Amino acid sequence: MFRRKMTISLVLILTFILAVDIAKADFVFGTATNLGPTVNSTVGEYYPKISADGLSLEFGSDRTDGYGNRDIWVTTRTTTDEGWSIPVNLGPTVNTSSNDPIRCISFDGLELFFSSNQSGGQGGPDIWVRTRATTSDSWGPAVNLGPNVNSSAIEGGPNISADGLSLYFNEANRAGGFGGFEEIWVTTRLTKDDPWDTAVNLGPAINSSHATSTSISSDGLALFIQSNRPGGLGSADLWVSIRSNISDPWPAPFNLGSTVNSSSGEFQPSISPDGKILYFNSDRPDGFGSWDLWQVSIDPVVDLNGDGVIDAADMCIIVDNWGTDNKLCDIGPMPWGDGIVDVQDLIVLAEHLFEEFPPADPNIAMP
Repeated sequence: MFRRKMTISLVLILTFILAVDIAKADFVFGTATNLGPTVNSTVGEYYPKISADGLSLEFGSDRTDGYGNRDIWVTTRTTTDEGWSIPVNLGPTVNTSSNDPIRCISFDGLELFFSSNQSGGQGGPDIWVRTRATTSDSWGPAVNLGPNVNSSAIEGGPNISADGLSLYFNEANRAGGFGGFEEIWVTTRLTKDDPWDTAVNLGPAINSSHATSTSISSDGLALFIQSNRPGGLGSADLWVSIRSNISDPWPAPFNLGSTVNSSSGEFQPSISPDGKILYFNSDRPDGFGSWDLWQVSIDPVVDLNGDGVIDAADMCIIVDNWGTDNKLCDIGPMPWGDGIVDVQDLIVLAEHLFEEFPPADPNIAMP
């Protein structure tokens, strides 16, 4: 009934088509917040990995009650509106006496990618995978991804796309790079039953200087990276590259600005499945330990004409640009849009109708 009433309201509003000027619609970041003492400790927390349903967050930690040098822990919640629970160690099946902080699980929960220097690889460390038939089954043995992916150099930081067909990772000193000590590469496959193709470098736009720790959005259009390239604010900053189509190459990234980055360092981004929350690691001084986990919201600018309120005038801007790729009013379903102005943008705007909207953060310089 509510949906029907909302649809009727939208139709009524759309009848009032007015001549309005387009101002600017982008996305802005909220205030970065620490995940708090329930998740963070007085030692270090690293490499956050948010699950596909947004209900579990895995991370590495130096806390002493684990199995090795740095173990993987998980904190959970019942809904995305609730707080995180006390972290639990994933146990000796996952953790070892070595350093075990970096891994990623496919969106269907059936593949576990990780970096390891265990024997049987191409060099050290390599990217490996464990699989299982269902999410209720135990993980199978580790399988090396082979020479199409791994080399005699160092592969790490695996990050799988939502469709399971692209695997991003970072590599140090691999031949074929563009001048960075550590650069980002990607390997693809036609289906989940096919082998991985030869890995390719993401190119100079991404890798002209040190770039690592990727996180790709579930729509495949935004790639968040950690980089110490010129133009940053600290020892390392978070950047994002946004493309219009998943078949397009990644353009040069832009800095997330002072709302997210600080004069300390921001590392290891992990974007939520809905694109609304970015998790990361930072050693900024106002935390609970040497390295803490933080989060920041990402919000679309839905006040399209900049008059401070979301109303029929903003709705008309979307209608006037229907079917175009006008980035100024492409606000859904992710905050950065999907390359076309359509019903997804109307839905996002309808969620904010008649709300007041503050101006965009001037510290965020959008392309």
